[in-house]
Amino acid sequence: MRIHIIGGPGSGKTTLAKRLSDQMGIRCFDLDDLQWDNASLFYGIKRAAEQRDAMLQGILREEDWIIEGVYYAWCGQCFRQADRIYLLEVPRHTYRYRIIRRFIRRKLGREKGKQETLKSLFDLLKWADKYQQKNLDEIKKILSAYADKVIEYSDK
Repeated sequence: MRIHIIGGPGSGKTTLAKRLSDQMGIRCFDLDDLQWDNASLFYGIKRAAEQRDAMLQGILREEDWIIEGVYYAWCGQCFRQADRIYLLEVPRHTYRYRIIRRFIRRKLGREKGKQETLKSLFDLLKWADKYQQKNLDEIKKILSAYADKVIEYSDK
């Protein structure tokens, strides 16, 4: 089984991916780990596109996978190869609450993840709004070609 989960920040992608991974025994991959250089001393440093794409190809060669992330421009092959695509959409108050809660949990050491700054938190909230207003429509247009395997979850 090959599953792609796409949605904005705070939409529940990681939670759904982990649940499906546990239930189905399929390894899940976070596209943020491909996009961002987590070994960098600085927050928000992107990997070279060639390196990111090579990592993605390695994942796509696996028999089963769950891939989750906000990205779509460089994920066409993921969509084509997926057996199922989940598109998650939640209201503004929900994703903003989840983003802020995650930030606080990470600061308190209760959740593993990147150590964002207040500036990066505000930038993410702003970007999440842009995602909802602009990117989501683009994603829906792209996914219309795969309507037979798209499962939309909207909590609006």
